[in-house]
Amino acid sequence: MCAIDAPCDASLRPMREADLDAVMRIEARAYPFPWTPGIFRDCLRAGYPMWVQENAGAIVGYGVLSIAADEAHLLNLCTAPGHEGRGLARRMLQALLRVARGGGAQRVFLEVRPSNPRAIELYDRSGFNEIGRRPRYYPAANNGREDAIVMAMELLD
Repeated sequence: MCAIDAPCDASLRPMREADLDAVMRIEARAYPFPWTPGIFRDCLRAGYPMWVQENAGAIVGYGVLSIAADEAHLLNLCTAPGHEGRGLARRMLQALLRVARGGGAQRVFLEVRPSNPRAIELYDRSGFNEIGRRPRYYPAANNGREDAIVMAMELLD
């Protein structure tokens, strides 16, 4: 496992269907409104770039990207609870941006909850800019809804 106050030396590899149980355990702990196993399976079957991070044989993070024409969309980026603050999300994001470039994408889009300042800071520091909002995009507590901040980044050579 990753040390509390040290960077995590996690390796990156493509996600496989056999990883879904471990990914779902992380997803359920990380989000109040997690993706379903079916969403992950659909993304795998569609051939979306999906990556996991492993440390000492355990999955500690994952990311899901879609690429169409010259655009990519970051669909999910997650670090396992208890492993935050060690650069895992930044490393995964950078790997996914390389995949997007390699797939011919010229720009990347994402949505993020305004209530997730840690993710917003990561995206800001990585070169993303807020380009708009999607009102009432995410489910929220007590049958409410939360806006999404839409961010984009140009992938320049």
